[in-house]
Amino acid sequence: MEVIYRYFYPPSISSKHIPSIYPSMLSSATSSPTTNMDAKVATAWAARDPTGVLSPYSFTLREMGPEDVLLKVLYCGLDHTDVHIARNELSKAIYPLVPGHEVVGEVVEMGQQVAGKIKVGQVVGVGGIVGSCGDCRCCKSNREQYCSKAVPAYNGVDVDGRPTHGGFASTMVVNHRYVVSIPESLAPELAAPLLCAGVTAYSPLRRFCGSEPGLRGGILGLGGVGHMGVLIAKAMGHHVTVISSSDKKREEALQHLGADAYIASSDAAKMAEADGSLDYILDTIPAPHSIDSYLSLLNQDGSILLVGAAPQPLCFTSSTLILGGKTITGSFVGSIAETQELLEFWADKDLTSMIEVVPMDYVNKAVERMEKNDVRYRFVLDVAGSYE
Repeated sequence: MEVIYRYFYPPSISSKHIPSIYPSMLSSATSSPTTNMDAKVATAWAARDPTGVLSPYSFTLREMGPEDVLLKVLYCGLDHTDVHIARNELSKAIYPLVPGHEVVGEVVEMGQQVAGKIKVGQVVGVGGIVGSCGDCRCCKSNREQYCSKAVPAYNGVDVDGRPTHGGFASTMVVNHRYVVSIPESLAPELAAPLLCAGVTAYSPLRRFCGSEPGLRGGILGLGGVGHMGVLIAKAMGHHVTVISSSDKKREEALQHLGADAYIASSDAAKMAEADGSLDYILDTIPAPHSIDSYLSLLNQDGSILLVGAAPQPLCFTSSTLILGGKTITGSFVGSIAETQELLEFWADKDLTSMIEVVPMDYVNKAVERMEKNDVRYRFVLDVAGSYE
């Protein structure tokens, strides 16, 4: 199978920023299998043990229910969470484990009770949640991602008692209530990262900051979520400062993503100059770090919005928080409603994220590169193209 790479990036980015093409991995491990839709058998890539290494795998889909849709998966984003769960580092892994929670697919079949805007042939998206109780306070307030009985897209328990499998598979059966519509003007591969990385940035910016123009915000960390945060905050009319550990990403942040300012956190003088200059900071760093110095960047009543899940406790001085009336709050991905809202916002603002599209048999190499930060800024797996 020929390896094809496609890049999507703002026009200002020159070809020197595009990574070189890598050879296909494990090309002999798959022979472009096809899926028998009638038998509802999915072809996938799965982790078999805590090494997290993925290899070809087939499984039978659960039976369609009256509220379900059957999707032919077109594209699926690759996320750090996929790797951690496949390696049994976050929750107890159920092997074989098929990751993927940034899923874009085409509806090929619908249950008899599926109503509304969904129709056969439509391109839709599935994020990290495929089920919830529907009755708790979180569900009734359209914040089902916080439901204590929420069912994750993979490594959860499905309605038939079997493990859920994610978008690294050729097909999926999903309750239509957890499906979002992809705007026709938005390329499906570009939509994939919005279903987790994008809404992870959008939800707290919308909820805690609103779309009030003129706010001065900081984006801490310029990775997959961080670069989405810059684009979204700028589209909301905010003055955006990117905060990163060194000057390495300065040019990219200012010239290519459109940030208004850049601070290298290792530069104590520049950090001191920015004291009290920000209304909020979106903290996307998923590693241990002290947030005291970042609290100092906030003005009175400013907020740090935590979306990067660090494995160890974060440290800060309480007096800095108290005397400035400052807050630290957390946010977990986004609701179905927020995801739909983001997709429409993204299409309306004609935003473009930076992705690299790769075939399924490149997935293990993509994981290696992602862990080395060798991607601008998200990998998207061409699932359908890999099985045709």
